[in-house]
This record gives sequence, C-alpha cells and structure tokens, in this order.
Amino acid sequence: MTELPEVLPATGTASLAWLLFALPAFGALVLLIAGRRANRWGHLLGVATVAGAFVVGLLIFFDTLALDPDQRTRELSLFQWFAVGGLNVDFGLRIDPLSLTFVLLITGVGALIHLYSVGYMASDPGRRRFFGQLNLFVTAMLLLVLGNNFVMLYLGWEGVGLASYLLIGWYQDRPSAATAAKKAFLMNRIGDVGLAIAIFLLWTNLGTLQYTQVFARVGELSGGVLLAIGLLLLLGACGKSGQFPLQAWLPDAMEGPTPVSALIHAATMVTAGVYLIARTHAIYDLSVQGRLIVAIIGTITLLIGAVIGCAYDDIKKVLAYSTVSQIGYMFLAVGLGPAGYALGIFHLLTHGFFKAGLFLGAGSVMHAMHDEVDMRRFGGLARYLPVTFVTFGLGYLALIGFPFLSGYYSKDRIIEAAFAQEGWQGWVFGGLATLAAGLTAFYMTRLVLMTFFGERRWKQLQTADGQDYHPHESPAVMTIPMIVLALGSIGAGAVLSAVGLVDWLAPSVGELVEPEGVGAVPHAAVPWLVVAISALGVLIAWLTVGRHRVPVERPAHVSLPVRAARRDLYANAINETLIARPGIWLTRALVYFDNRGVDGLVNGLAAGLGGSSGRLRRLQTGFVRSYALSMLGGSVLVIGALLAVVLT
Repeated sequence: MTELPEVLPATGTASLAWLLFALPAFGALVLLIAGRRANRWGHLLGVATVAGAFVVGLLIFFDTLALDPDQRTRELSLFQWFAVGGLNVDFGLRIDPLSLTFVLLITGVGALIHLYSVGYMASDPGRRRFFGQLNLFVTAMLLLVLGNNFVMLYLGWEGVGLASYLLIGWYQDRPSAATAAKKAFLMNRIGDVGLAIAIFLLWTNLGTLQYTQVFARVGELSGGVLLAIGLLLLLGACGKSGQFPLQAWLPDAMEGPTPVSALIHAATMVTAGVYLIARTHAIYDLSVQGRLIVAIIGTITLLIGAVIGCAYDDIKKVLAYSTVSQIGYMFLAVGLGPAGYALGIFHLLTHGFFKAGLFLGAGSVMHAMHDEVDMRRFGGLARYLPVTFVTFGLGYLALIGFPFLSGYYSKDRIIEAAFAQEGWQGWVFGGLATLAAGLTAFYMTRLVLMTFFGERRWKQLQTADGQDYHPHESPAVMTIPMIVLALGSIGAGAVLSAVGLVDWLAPSVGELVEPEGVGAVPHAAVPWLVVAISALGVLIAWLTVGRHRVPVERPAHVSLPVRAARRDLYANAINETLIARPGIWLTRALVYFDNRGVDGLVNGLAAGLGGSSGRLRRLQTGFVRSYALSMLGGSVLVIGALLAVVLT
C-alpha cells in the first residue's frame, strides 16, 4: 500500500483556496438572478470570474511547488457543514498536487472556452444565462476536486450533473436536445447510485468520510468489502466519464452548444471518473480484482469508441467517440495501479489541450457553415479557414500520437505500461490499446480529409433556409483560444515530462512503479510499434477516403460492421432491452400491484366497513316499540341460555 502523506493545515496563499470556487459561484449567482440588466456585461463577468480563479490557482500552485514533497498536502476547513449523530462533515478543501492539477486544467481550459463562447454565442438571446450556467458548471467541478471528504465530492458530483443537464439541453426548442439532456441525467443517476452506496459502505464500516481518515484505515476492511466499494466507485466513474456500459449518453450530449461539448468532453465532466479512481487509489491498491476490472472496462471502452468513431459523418460525434476512447486509455492506466495512476493523469492533461482545441475547431467550422455538422457537406475548407485548419490540424496530430507532440508522450507511456503487465494482461491490454491507436489515426484522418481537403462539396448545396454557403474564418475572440490550445497540443507533453509531472503527483497518487522485465513487447519497441500502426491507419484513410470522391449523401446500403457502428454497436438497443424496458415493465407491475393490491385491500376494507355500518345503521329506527321488542328478544335469549345451563 502507498505510504500516505502527512496532511498539514493550509497557510499562506493556500488559505485563499476558497476563492477558487467562490469566484465562479459569485458569477453564476449574479448572472442567473440579475435578469436582463446583465445582458450587456454578463458574458464579461463570466469570463472574468473563471480567469480570476485560474490566477488564484496559479498562485497556490507556485506556493505549493516551493514546498518539500512531504509538505504539499494541506487542508483548509471553512466551517462545519452538518452534524448528524456520529457523522460530522466539514466544508473543507484538500489542497494537494492532484487537486491543484485539476484546478489549473479546469480553470485554464475553462477560461479559454468561456472566452471562445463570447464570440460563438454572440447572437444567442440567452447568452447571459448561458455564461451563468457555465460558471455553475465550473463551480461544481472545482468543489468535486477540492473537497476533502466524500460528501463534498458528492456535492460537486451532483452539481456537475445538474449543470450538464442544463447545458446539454440548452436549445430547448429542439426535442433531440431535451431527449439528450434527460438521457445524460438518467444514465448518470445510475452511476451516482453506485457512488452513494460506496459512500454508505465506507461510513458503515469506518465511521468516517474524511479522506485522511478513510485512506489511513482502509486496511481494516475485508477483501470482499474493498472489492464491493471499488466496483461501486467504478460504477460512479463509468457514469460520469461515459465508460462501458454507460457510454451511450456522451455522444448524444453533442446536442448542446459546441463550447459545452468542449467543456464537458475535454477538461471537466468526463475526467471526473478518472479523478475519482486516482483519488481513492488507497482502496484500489488493496484490491487487485478491483484494479483489474477497471483496466478491463477501460480497454473495452477505448476499443468501442475507436470502432464507432470510424463510421460517423457527424463531426462532433466523431470527436465525442474519440473522447470515449481516450478516457478509456485513462481508465486503463489507472487500472494498472501504481504503474499507471500518474500516467492516467498525464494523458488527461494532454487530452484536455488537444481535445478542447478540436472541439473549438469543429465549432469554428460549424460557425462558418451555418451550424452544419455533416462532414459530407464540407470539403476544401483549408483555404477558407486557415487558422482553424492549422490549429485543428495540430490537435489532430497530437491526438493520433504524432512523434513529439503532446499525445505521443502520454498515450505511448500508457501503452508501454499495458504491454509490461504479466501474462495475458500484457498482450490483451497492450495489443488492444495499440489497435485502437491505429483506428484513432484512421477516423481522425478521415475527418480531416473530408472537412479540409478534396472537392468543395458545399458549393453544390444550400443551407436549410435556402442560402448558399459562404465559409469564413471565425473572429479573433474565437481563434485566440484555439491558438493557445494548439500550442498546448504541441508542447504540453514535452513540458510536463520535462518538469516532472509524475514526481509532482507522487504525494497524491504514490510513486510511479516503472515496468520491470521485457513484458509482452520490449519497452524500447513500443513507441515504434504505435507510430507504425498509427501511420498504417493514416495510410488506409487516405487510400479509402483521400483518393476517392466523397458523395454528398450517405450511401443507402452499407456493410453490416459499418451499420452496427453507426448504431453505436447497438448500445442503445442493449440498454433499452436490458434496463429500460424491464424497468418500465417492473414499474407498471408495481403500479398495478399498488392499485389493485395495496390500494385494493385498503379500499376494500374501507368499503366493507362502510357497507356493514350502513346496514347496522338501519337497525336504529328511532321507534321505542322497536327498541322494547329488541330488549324483550334479548331477555328471552338470556333466560333461555340460563335455563339450558341449569337443566344440564
């Protein structure tokens, strides 16, 4: 088990950590209650509060960096939240390398997305409310990663779910957006139940929910309880991060505005599950079976996301399934235990840069093409959108693991650690992760070729309102965040490697255990193998897409594998068959039993009492002679009974 760091009280700039969530919370409060008076300046307040939180995060980061590694874990107790029986919960913050890493990612990338939204949502009449909900989302995410106990984590967890529901369903006039929001909300509830039960088990068995005390005492739990808690935490992580079998909501979340897609799918919500596993590594360190299941779920998901991404023509859904796949890599990494916790966070950071840039680039393409998302209607846009093309291209190269760009440093190390596992695990985890890397190169190259190269297919078409397409570059308020994220796509991997991210995270997730022995594939050969497989994926995409004319309309008849991929490998059908329909049938059965059984019994008893009392009431006629006759009859019966007793 990893040695736990000493927890010190927060002093210096760390005592200002409450500003990290207070600033965006203030922005959300003002923007959501100020009304139309804030329409002219509301978006500026939204950007300023998140940018201010980023500055505070930088100050705390540099202050923490100057400390010795064993002094970098500090806590700040703000007030006692509630006390119920033996449960005392503080509203407290845990300031350590892991939480600060997430703070900088959430506020840094979040501020860029807020700035981009100023231009993207310029013509939306509800822009002020949109920025209020973005601020609410950032506030909840910061509470999630900064809390020093499981109740604080759950508060942020549910807050993120609420804010994502509001943002995904932003276009309320679209039934598809309302459906996507409800789908995301309900599928996340499944995972949330798992997280809640895990928290209940921790309280029942340990009597505390403070991280420091829980992680120090997890050794007291039996193997079965540890495994149960680990699996329930994994269920919660799968729901929030869109992992198998709860991944179906995430692509549908593309119904929200593109900045929402960038915020949810790059830097914040989908990374919450990875954070949860890394934060509770003390539990998984003691459960080999729990870690193995995490790695298996991650491997299945990264392959599913890569396969489905090859078949879609919707630019945002291709990127969405790319996110599903890349988060799968992170789950595979943290499922490898001490050999992968830090690597999963490493890939999470680089992914935050290039995937946010890709989503914002897709939004720029949509901005130029009247919100069109079908790549078959694009083509030849490189000359019309030069900044978008270059920044998107750099994100694409980083994602496919082009040598010396950010994804190359993080993803290759995960695959190397996977190959280093003993026995069948090395071949299965490493082999499937490498295959998914080739598929990633294929579908992303296909996306770039169909969007930026080839015939200008949009010249043959008109927009939905009958106008011709006139693609144009986005304004500077949108392109500047894309340029900054493109720079991160280029250098984040090299910089994070050079500054020692793995060593920085050690106080929070433990020392990285380097692989020993040769493994399934020699360590030195893994980067060459991954690059070769990725190059093969690029070549196949060029041969099948780049050298052929792309039809404007989707072919009516496609092969069974493509048809299955376009139906999300029947994930929705499986969920409906195994969960939704049985749930509906069970609900109907319970309603029937409640109406005819429980209510029938109660109503029948009431009706019986009412009927019998009505009949008995008829005996009360009000006539004296009737009562006298009744008394006479009763007396005769009593005398007859007494005579019978005497005579016998």
